[in-house]
Formats: sequence, structure tokens, C-alpha cells
Amino acid sequence: MKELQKYLNAISPIQDKTWDRIELLFSEKKLTKGAYFIEEGETAKQIGFLQSGIIRAFYRNNEGIEYNKHFFIQNNIIGGYSSLVTSMPNIIFQQALTDCVILVAQYAEITKLYDLCPDFERVGRKLAEFYFVEKEKREIEIVLLEADKRYLIFRKEYPQLEQLIPQYQIASYLGITPTQLSRIRRKFSER
Repeated sequence: MKELQKYLNAISPIQDKTWDRIELLFSEKKLTKGAYFIEEGETAKQIGFLQSGIIRAFYRNNEGIEYNKHFFIQNNIIGGYSSLVTSMPNIIFQQALTDCVILVAQYAEITKLYDLCPDFERVGRKLAEFYFVEKEKREIEIVLLEADKRYLIFRKEYPQLEQLIPQYQIASYLGITPTQLSRIRRKFSER
């Protein structure tokens, strides 16, 4: 719980009395490698704080091809945010790539605290703004940057991931084939 408190306070300071309320909402959940935090078609009800492990967020098209949208690593908020906010079925899978430990809370209980604790509502707003900016940045990268530049950004943002997850997962995230990724990696290793 201390890591969650530290994470939230880094976004915007939270009063001790607010933290006492937040802490009561979370419980620990373990996901084994390959298990889902949320699947397509489910209506999201929970939000999580990833204490350890790696989770990927991805889409699957009608032909069953998967496209990685995002990787979540330790000390990140996870959940089907669009589904949480709209109460519509989720369209993005979130799957554990490693064994994970997550602190989980009911989103409805989280939002109830917003009315009682303006300092916590500020955290929620700032977090939503952060993820909006990250989403926009990622969309621009995919459309405007060459694959080798996207790969360098990936390595900078996720320096430990390349050794922990399969290369085809990284290729999917970069929007390229595993063969293209191999060529790019070889190019940078020869420098």
C-alpha cells in the first residue's frame, strides 16, 4: 500500500485523512502469467494499481490478430478506463505477461470519494490528463515516426522490458513484424 500512497502523492498531495479512506477500498489480487485483468466485452467495474509484473493492453481484430496498445509495468494504474467511465462493454484486453500483484478497488467506490475528498478528485483528474497526453503522443509516434525511431522510444520508455517479454509482443506494439524488429535490433547492435 505504501507504493500506491507514494504514487498518488507524486501526482498531487493527498491528506492523511483522505489516504485513510482510500486505503480501505483496495485489496490485493494476484494474476498468473496469461490471466486477464479485463477482457473484451466485459463491462469494467474495477481499477487496479500494478505492484509488480507486466500487463499488456491489446486489441484483437476479426481475424484474431492482436495489436499491443500499451504495456503497464510496476507502479501503474490499470483498468478498462473507457468502460469504467461510460459503463459500456470494454474493447481492450489487459493480460498478464508475467505473474502480477495488483491492488484492486471498485471504481464506483473510488468515484464516491471524489465528492468527499477534493484532493483525491484532483489526483483522478491529473491522472486522466496524463493518460490522455500519453495516448496522443503514442498515436503521433505510430503515424509519423519510422519504425527504428519508435523502437528507440520503446527502449527509452521501457528499458527493462526487452529482456522480459517475447520479441513478437514488442513488434506488435511497434506496429511491425518480428522480422522487421530483428533487422532494427541488429542495426543498432552493430553500431
